Parts: sequence; structure tokens; C-alpha cells
Amino acid sequence: MVTLKRILVATDFGDAAGVAFAYGRELARTFGASLEVLHIADNVLARGFAGEGYMAAYPDLQRDVEEAAARQLDALVCDEDRAVLSAKTVIRVSTSPAMAIVDYAREAHSDLIIMGTHGRGAMAHLLMGSVAERVVRTAPCPVLTVRTPEHEFVLPDALVAVANE
Repeated sequence: MVTLKRILVATDFGDAAGVAFAYGRELARTFGASLEVLHIADNVLARGFAGEGYMAAYPDLQRDVEEAAARQLDALVCDEDRAVLSAKTVIRVSTSPAMAIVDYAREAHSDLIIMGTHGRGAMAHLLMGSVAERVVRTAPCPVLTVRTPEHEFVLPDALVAVANE
């Protein structure tokens, strides 16, 4: 039997991540699991030391990046999610999103990671790599990746009600 107690959704706020969040929300409801929504904010400070040296504006920029991410997470997770699913939002700062997602999943004892993937072509994948692929290869738990557009398993409640009539 599959037991899911802690579901982690990693988001970059893109379309694929939105679909992954919908899956995470529904799976958490179905299994009575808690839901954590994780965003990895870019470490602007670490990138600022490359070659050009330190610039005074970077600490303010880093704070702005993290505050913007917090606002987006708060808009994504509603009060019902917090009450029913014990949903919480988490921001980590890193220059390596895949490693940060895996590290957080390990620390939080996540039972499942859900994340979107862009489904890029082979050449783009070769040149840019894939956060989702790295997470799949190194995660301490199963990983569900969701592409857009994808086969729609999660239907809005209104459509379910109409289909059952």
C-alpha cells in the first residue's frame, strides 16, 4: 500500500509548476497528507561575486527576490489549503535548484516530490540540463513530474459534478 504523509511541490511559478501544484493539492486531499510548497530563489549574492566583485545593491536585490517569491507563494496557497492540508510555504536560496530541492525533501522527510517539467527538446536539454531530471536521479523519495500540456487527471470540481450526472 502506498502511504503519503508529506507531499512536496517544487515551484518556479511557471505553467508546468502550476499544474504540478494542482496535482499536489489533489493528492494531498486524497491521501490526507500535508502539503509543502517549495520555491528555490536564486542566490543573487553568490552570482554577484563572479568577476565584477561585490556591488552594494546585491543585498537589497536578494531581499527583493525573496520577498517577491514569498508574495507569489502566499497567493498560490489559499487559507483552505493551510487549514485542510496543513499547507506551508518554504523559500530556500541557492544557485543549484535541484540540489536544494533534494536537500529539503531529505530534511523534511517528504514521501513524494511533485514538480513540473518543461519538456524541452534534446538539444535544449543537452545545453541547459534539467532540474527535474537531476531531482529524479538524486531524490530520497519518488518524484512525479508533470508536463504541460499534459493528460488532465485533475478536473475542477464543477466538471466532476457535471460528468457524474
